[in-house]
Order: sequence, then C-alpha cells, then structure tokens
Amino acid sequence: MSKQDELNKITKELRANVPDISGVMIASDEGLSIATDFAEEDAVRVAAVSAAASGLGNRISQNASLGEPEEVMVKGRDGLLLIYLAGNNSVLAVRAPARGNLGLVRLEASSAAQSVRKILS
Repeated sequence: MSKQDELNKITKELRANVPDISGVMIASDEGLSIATDFAEEDAVRVAAVSAAASGLGNRISQNASLGEPEEVMVKGRDGLLLIYLAGNNSVLAVRAPARGNLGLVRLEASSAAQSVRKILS
C-alpha cells in the first residue's frame, strides 16, 4: 500500500470512528493538502489556515514555555477545528460540531495524528 493510500485510509477511519466529525485533512506545514475528505473548495482554505494556526500555536507554546504543542483548537459558535502536529512537516486538521463528543474526537484524532507521524517519518 502506498503512503497516499495509507493516509487516505486514516482519514476515512477517523470519520467512521467518530460520526460527529465533518471533515478530516492531512496537510503540509506549507498549507498544501495531502489527504482530505473536505470539499475541494474548502480544502485549500482549511489546509492554509491549519498550517498557519499550527505555526502560531508552536510560537505561542515556545514563548510561554509550554513545550511542544499537542493540539491547537479554534472554537466558533457553529463548530471547532482541531489541529495536531503529525510529523515534522505535516498537520492533521479535524472539523467537528461545537456540541459534539469532544472527548472522543480528541482521543481518536490524537491517535490518527500518531499514525500519520509514523507513515510520514
């Protein structure tokens, strides 16, 4: 199985394991989509903002002496976007509803990010 197939499998499994999730993306730290189930018009935007938010989260963590960030969360009235470091040059972004099962989303997304890290290392 190619790396691309493995990454696509992770996005599909994450969506299957957590029905509340409404979008999953693996993106480069440069803001380019690697694997996603977001609609094409959303994918470009989500990849770019996920990379930017990850970089900002990293700088905040360094300046506040928090250690390496595990996740960056942006919560809006209608939903949230969780962003995880998924290797040296990639992030995993997960969109979910604001009133979803956040514990399950975070647990499964963190595990998926670790799987992505292994594949891309």
